[in-house]
Amino acid sequence: MVIDFHPAASDEAEAAHRWYAERSSIAAARFREELDAAVADIQTDPDCGAPYLHGTRCYLLRRFPYLVVYHRPSEAAAEVIAVAHGRRRPGYWKARTF
Repeated sequence: MVIDFHPAASDEAEAAHRWYAERSSIAAARFREELDAAVADIQTDPDCGAPYLHGTRCYLLRRFPYLVVYHRPSEAAAEVIAVAHGRRRPGYWKARTF
């Protein structure tokens, strides 16, 4: 399965990584590792995320307060549409879908 990132989702992931890097290089590396593992899990099993808002699914990172929000435009692809902080306004990324 092909996993694509919406440009805004890539920006969010990079911003979160920078935020952690400013505080701890170890935390930043762990954030990147956990995000990469989440994407690999989605690629292996696209139904692993819980059903979420607006027809999407979300994968909750275990050690960080972030959700990987994604949808499947086809059987062969998924698109990460947000790497959203868990306390941020739910659904702010709705315009990115479809």
